[in-house]
Amino acid sequence: MPVVQVLMLSMILIVILLILYFVPVGMWIQGIVSLGVGRIRIVDLIRMRLRKISPRLVTDGVINLHKAGLDAISTDMLETHFLAGGNVQNVVSALIASDKASIPLTFETATAIDLAGRDVNDAVKTSVYPKVIDCPSQGKVSAVAKDGIQLMAKARVTVRTNIEQLVGGATDDTIIARVGEGIVSAIGSSSNYKIVLENPDAISKAVLVKGLDSGSAYSILSIDIADVDVGKNVGAQLDADQAEADKQVAQAKAESRRAMAVAAEQEMKAKVEEMKAKVVEAEAEVPKAMSQAFREGNMGIMDFYKMENIKSDTTMRDKISQDDSVAE
Repeated sequence: MPVVQVLMLSMILIVILLILYFVPVGMWIQGIVSLGVGRIRIVDLIRMRLRKISPRLVTDGVINLHKAGLDAISTDMLETHFLAGGNVQNVVSALIASDKASIPLTFETATAIDLAGRDVNDAVKTSVYPKVIDCPSQGKVSAVAKDGIQLMAKARVTVRTNIEQLVGGATDDTIIARVGEGIVSAIGSSSNYKIVLENPDAISKAVLVKGLDSGSAYSILSIDIADVDVGKNVGAQLDADQAEADKQVAQAKAESRRAMAVAAEQEMKAKVEEMKAKVVEAEAEVPKAMSQAFREGNMGIMDFYKMENIKSDTTMRDKISQDDSVAE
């Protein structure tokens, strides 16, 4: 076979393959058989190829919706959602599931939920089969009753997806935070921890009344207290800490008073020493005065001896009084 004929056959084969790729005849025939003439045109399939849209994805989606009785959704709507970056298969599954479960869900709402990053198919499943959220996810919520006893509780929250508020609504973390806050408030308002232990359902009722699912993506069906443990006597511990603080304050004040007394005592001692120094200084002036008196003739020898006797007598009396005080 000449080389030219081989090249011609190859070119013809390539052209046929390109035509079959851009003109998916098989899917067109499948659309006619499943949907009837006119729902999916060959031109639409070629346009999908040129716009880099999967014809198989759109065709299967329209066929599945038609079989489920949702004929209002066209190929153009699915193409638009695909080009917007949405998950066409997920939206189709969610619409079919919601229709079978009699859950109101429009195509616009489903695509908005999908484009918002939420799993719309999972949201529909949660509407049919409610899920349980542990509150908190790990550990327990700690609160203190009015009598000072600490209680640690764990709740299980049963929720169902609120389709209308799924876009922009609060998620699981918000539900956990709100329920935790409600548990703390319910325990804190209880006058005695024994009341909570005897009636844990009172916590559930108090929390449900507050409408914690407002503005969230879920509707709370029930709140069940799974476990309640008794913790520390926080009130007694706080009283002990307060007593210790008061003790330290009293000790500080006593130490301050003692320091002031010591300072006053030291001041008095300084004054006494100053007075003694003045006495010594005055006594040093006595011999000078006596000498002056002798020279001027104002004092005789007998007067001197008489003064010395008085001084000796005074010294003796002082010593005797000191000895008596020591003996006592």
